[in-house]
Amino acid sequence: MNPIVQKSGLSVVGLLVAGGCALGPAVAAQAAPAPSASTSSSQTERSAERVLGIDYQAQPNFYYCGPAATRIALSAQGKALSQDEVAKLLGTTEAGTASALDTTRVLNELTGGKYRTTEIRDSVARPDQVEQLRRDVLAAVDAGRPVVANIKGTTVDTDGNPHSYEGGHYLTLVGYRDGGDSIRVADPADPTLGEYWMSLPKVANWIAERGYSS
Repeated sequence: MNPIVQKSGLSVVGLLVAGGCALGPAVAAQAAPAPSASTSSSQTERSAERVLGIDYQAQPNFYYCGPAATRIALSAQGKALSQDEVAKLLGTTEAGTASALDTTRVLNELTGGKYRTTEIRDSVARPDQVEQLRRDVLAAVDAGRPVVANIKGTTVDTDGNPHSYEGGHYLTLVGYRDGGDSIRVADPADPTLGEYWMSLPKVANWIAERGYSS
């Protein structure tokens, strides 16, 4: 039995990807500002912003969202692989990348085994699942590890721009601000933005019925 499945009781069926993704260009990563020394610890915790430095690269075809998102996460950790190399490790085909279990497996193979897979089984994320995602993103980003999320559906970022992936998609969560109320998304399929901010609950609901590697 797959040890990740055995440990966490994940449903592979619930994590499967269906469909492909669009193409997108590169944008530069943002640096997080340092908090003022006079800021209280509670205020700092709540208002903290951290965005990891990444080598953004858009996916070259409709089915490489998994390799592209995983490669973005690896780039923040000093791993310079091509999307083709990552796709081979993931087992990606024209049908896509099978599940978040695969992104976790490959990230662990290449970075030392600190990633784990979390599934949001419900069709809408429960409050406790939203808070779990917050904790996982903050812990991973603070440790220098972007999160790779398997998402589906349509939602809107903090600037009002819609993002629609009804067939499924992978993207990378590379930062947070306001204590995790907003999440920085690196989207390998977005042809105009590349990176954008999205509220935590919207990210969680995007992941609903799928999973993420953190």
